[in-house]
Order: sequence, then C-alpha cells, then structure tokens
Amino acid sequence: MCGIAGMFGNPDSSVVHRMIKLIQHRGPDGHNFWADENISLGHSRLAIVDLSGSQQPMKGVNGQILVANGEIYNHELLRMESKGLWNTNGDSESILALHSSSISGSLTSTSAANHVSWISKLNGMYGFALWDTRRKELILARDPMGIKPLVRTIVDGSLLFSSEIKALTGHEGHIPKIDETALAVRLAWEYPLDGTTLLKGVTQVRPGTIELWKTDELGNAFLHSIANFERQKLNPSDSWNPQTDAEYLLDTFVEGVQERLMSDVPVGIVLSGGLDSSLVAAVAHEAAYRANQPVPACWTVAEDEDNPDWKAAEVVASTLDLEHHQYVLPNDSFDSILPDLAWHGEDLDVAVMFFQPLFKKMRERVTVGLCGQGADELHAGYPRYRDLKSHAIDIKSRLDELNCNLSNLEGEQWWAENHSPENHCGSLEDFLQFELDRI
Repeated sequence: MCGIAGMFGNPDSSVVHRMIKLIQHRGPDGHNFWADENISLGHSRLAIVDLSGSQQPMKGVNGQILVANGEIYNHELLRMESKGLWNTNGDSESILALHSSSISGSLTSTSAANHVSWISKLNGMYGFALWDTRRKELILARDPMGIKPLVRTIVDGSLLFSSEIKALTGHEGHIPKIDETALAVRLAWEYPLDGTTLLKGVTQVRPGTIELWKTDELGNAFLHSIANFERQKLNPSDSWNPQTDAEYLLDTFVEGVQERLMSDVPVGIVLSGGLDSSLVAAVAHEAAYRANQPVPACWTVAEDEDNPDWKAAEVVASTLDLEHHQYVLPNDSFDSILPDLAWHGEDLDVAVMFFQPLFKKMRERVTVGLCGQGADELHAGYPRYRDLKSHAIDIKSRLDELNCNLSNLEGEQWWAENHSPENHCGSLEDFLQFELDRI
C-alpha cells in the first residue's frame, strides 16, 4: 500500500508536500516529490518489490513521470515483451514501459481512448497518475475492480488527486463539506454507490477507467476525455458442471493467490474463519510452492476466545498445518481507537474499521496481508440475496426515513440516474451486477 498525491494546473509543491504528510502512514519506506510548471507529484512508498530501487516519482525513457499505488502481477512478462525500456527491477515501471512502447512517434495530443490498449495489458491492482511531459497530458487510471483508491477534486482551477480523501485538505482552499445525499445512500444501502464520497465535490475515479486531463490557456485543469478499458460483467452459465469444471476453477483460484504472493517482504493471511479467507488459507501451501515463496502464516483477532470466528479460524489453521497468530482485543478496544478507525476508514466502511487492530498486529511480523473480501458478494452469500423484494422494501423504508429520493440523480459522481431499490432488485443477476459495479 503506497500513497500518491498530486496537484495539476497552477501547482504549488508545498501543497503536495502537505498532502503526502497526511497519508505518510501508507508508505513508511520513503517520501519523494517531483514538479514542473504544470504539475507537482508526491509519493509515499511501502516497498514490496525491488526494495532498494523503484523509487517514485519514477521517470520513463520518454520523460514521463509516474506515481503509482499497487502491484502489477504480470510485470515479468511485460518486461520480456518490452526490453530496453526498464531501469529498475520493480513492477510499477511496467506502466511506463507500456506507455513508451505504445504511445510513441508523433507528439500529437491524444485522447483517453488512445491509452486503452496498453493499459488493458496490466494485470494487477493499481491507481496511478502518469504525466506526459512532451504532450502536456495527465493520465489518471484505476484497476478494473477498484481495489486501489484514487479520488480527485478541483480547487481554484487546480486538480487535486490522492489515494485518500484526507490528503486533499493539504490545500487550504479545500473546505470539506458533507454530501448529505451520499451519506443517506450509505446509511440506506449500507455501502457507497458510484463515484461518490462523503464529501461534496470529491469524486472517485471509476474502476476500469482512464481519465485524460489537460490545462487551458489560463493554466486551469480540465477533464479532456474519458475511456473505459474494462468493465466486470457477470456471465452465469446454465451448463457449469462441477465434475468437469471444478478443477479449472480451483486452478485459477490458486493462480490468483499465487500472483498475490509476489513480494520481497513477508506476507500473511487475514484469517477470519469465514469461507472466503479460509479458502485463501486452504490453497496457501500450493500457491506458495508455485510462487517459490514461503508459506504465509495466518492472523486472527477477536474480542474473546468464545467468538465463533475465532474458533473457526483455529480449526482452519490447525487442519491446514499453518502457523497461526491469535490476539484477543481489550474490552474497550473499539471505543478507545474509534477516532483512529474513523480517520483511516474515511467512508463508513465497517469492514475496514474492523481490520485496523488486526493489521496493526500483523505489521509487527509481515508487510503484506491477504484477505478474502468480495467472495460473499460475488457468490450471493449474504442473507439479503435470498429475498430481494424484502431487501428493496427495507432500503426504501430507510430512504423514506432519511427523506432521500434517488430516482433522479445528477452529476458526474453518479454512474446511473436512478438508484431507487426497486430499480436494481428485480432479479438476482441484475442485483449482483449492480453490486459488482460498485463494491
């Protein structure tokens, strides 16, 4: 987990320094900056691959400047395909290498659509900003699943962007104001929708999307063009046969865990005892063998040893012969650290809040944690999926209580005009697609 920050259009480097300071917890292994008359960029690094190299902001062979947060799992394959464009042993440089090999020759201005083909080659989780010094263009892009965060706002004609909302307060002109509609949506649906944040005017870059930014004659930033390079789509099959297809499904799952063991630092597993994290633990030995990495240990926290998740995690770890670290939280742990949880959570994400004490314990031994979030939504594992009609009624009741109408939404932060529950709860497939597009 690294942190990126930038100010595009009439930049002030002192603002970006303050922005990085506000998110320095994301990267204890170095803070660096780069600036010219158009843009100021900052990076807070958590070193995972190529520990002694790959410092950012990183310069490409054609003068591009990159700040990135995330991991590119296929960087070794990309390295073989674009030899001569690399100066480090890290994965982030693959972004620069692909840009250099794909966008070359003429210095004619591009649009976001020109960058779809090369960004589509990236296999990983990422949020990045790439400044093309020759064309005077800024690219913002985010991985197709939206795993890595990237938010932005406009202040006095300047584009501010960062990995976390709190960094935007590094500019004295950014005055946070609650977006009451976005707040009501979170309370009713129980998760964020679309590109909204809890603050007015602060928008998430959409997953699987490229934004191309330029400046006008006054030096003010403007969004020139947008292109989608990937949208996740449900494709349920009526003919899936566990006798013939289960082996392939398992192999792809092991491959996914294997890719995420790409690291020059210790990796651990967040083991809650639930099905999703237990599946990650179940393939840990095979994935580690394929990745030529040590078998990761597991970590579990709970408020007491009678917690059913605690007990389930014990059974999973012992059955799979995995090293298991367990910690009982103090009775007042939630109340005492609530301000910290809110500060780091930023968006009423209860899951993120819960993980904070666990991550703190894990950080004593490992740098990277693998968790199984997302499986319950993708495979319809929560009670709400069993009766969508009742679920829609519950959400409608909450919205009525909050005096919130979601049938005629406007603004770039909304990816659909109507988020009334009856508009999305008609069928299980439609509802799962709705959630896949947003959470």
